[in-house]
Amino acid sequence: MSLFATSALAENIKTATFAGGCFWCMQGEFANVDGVKKVVSGYTGGTTKNPTYEQVSSGNTGHVEAIEVQYDADKVAYTQLLDIFWENIDPLDKYGQFCDKGSQYRAGIFYHDAEQKQLAEASKAKIYERFKQDIATVISPASEFYPAEDYHQDYYIKNKIRYKLYRAGCGRDARLEELKGKN
Repeated sequence: MSLFATSALAENIKTATFAGGCFWCMQGEFANVDGVKKVVSGYTGGTTKNPTYEQVSSGNTGHVEAIEVQYDADKVAYTQLLDIFWENIDPLDKYGQFCDKGSQYRAGIFYHDAEQKQLAEASKAKIYERFKQDIATVISPASEFYPAEDYHQDYYIKNKIRYKLYRAGCGRDARLEELKGKN
């Protein structure tokens, strides 16, 4: 058996799925976390099979822009991923995230098993205690995940300047700073 095969067997790979508005902005927040193996931008939660960006952007498919995170659970806990998720969304916005409005940009946690569901609900309860307001973020069972088109993958790396301009122009970082101040 090769060394690679041995180390691959030793890994405890799991999947987490999050929606936090524009998937470009969420992908980079998870990609460099120790223990995260892969982060894919895509669509989930809707009824259209193999939706395109244009279809999802219309708001008529029921999908949200989301990321699917493959991680080694022996190196990074799901609770850590939940913390990263909450730090990078506006949990109070029921109409989308930041400048992106519409059902396709709503925030959500899509659990893959009963443990993830329990941990997600506990984390949402802590967020409620922090803000003392209704939390708009939904917690739902994971459904079919469809990877987005290639040009959406790793957008924050491939298009650094456009990504930074979008993120700043959308008010994402300013709102996240404002939310941090509400501890």
